[in-house]
Amino acid sequence: MNELVFHRYHGLGNDYLVCQRHVADRLTHQQIQRLCDRHYGLGSDGLLIDVEGLAIPTLRIVNPDGSEAEKSGNGLRIYARYLFDIGRVSHLPFQVNTLGGQVRCEVTAGAHQVIVDMGHATFTPSALPALVAGEEALTLPLLIDGHKLSATLVSMGNPHCVIQVKTLDLALVKALGGKIETLPIFPKRTNVQFVEVQDRNNLRIGIWERGAGYTLASGSSSCAAASAMRKRGLVDDNVTVHMPGGKLVISFSAHFQVRMCGPVQKIATSILDEECFFDMPST
Repeated sequence: MNELVFHRYHGLGNDYLVCQRHVADRLTHQQIQRLCDRHYGLGSDGLLIDVEGLAIPTLRIVNPDGSEAEKSGNGLRIYARYLFDIGRVSHLPFQVNTLGGQVRCEVTAGAHQVIVDMGHATFTPSALPALVAGEEALTLPLLIDGHKLSATLVSMGNPHCVIQVKTLDLALVKALGGKIETLPIFPKRTNVQFVEVQDRNNLRIGIWERGAGYTLASGSSSCAAASAMRKRGLVDDNVTVHMPGGKLVISFSAHFQVRMCGPVQKIATSILDEECFFDMPST
């Protein structure tokens, strides 16, 4: 039987395992959860599945809880770097298909920086989806555990709830993120960002990722946070988003087309021993 081979990368501390579809097809959702566990498996913030054999590179993204994500900015940068490393793409721009739409990627010279055109930021609640009336929800009031919050809803092909705060408190992100993620107004749950506007070109954010929890960095969250603050007129067209794991550069063109640029580093290639799953059902 073929070996269970996984390639491990991180983008600003947000780490993913990459494998080909024939490897992923041998795993149940429960086994993927074990694989992503940092004590009982290889450990990661998710699994990126290369759906090989198609004309356009196609990516599936599975969260540590076994659910599937439509899009991930860090995941896309990592997948682009993986495609470069295996020789499928060059430094020329190329397209990638995701459940959240097609995006354009480019691996820069040296391969340590990847540019992703993340597509169009959408502010219509139904696009997330969110059960909120109206064409936009830019200052939606939320009351969570006695905290009065104001949220901006954004879709980057996946759902985001952006909370502006005067001063970023990561403990508050950890305390409230999961409760916001699972609010009834979000039938497919949501990613959550708490955002401090430092000036017109710099944001600080804390991230609660749907299906993964608190994380050091997120590409789509950076794009969503910057898009929300740009929509509200608080930042300009070029924004550096600072996260606990590092920073990404987000830029905007016409009609809220969003471009992201940031680093990717390869960690290892690993062969998983199936004994990892010896105490788990195989089907």
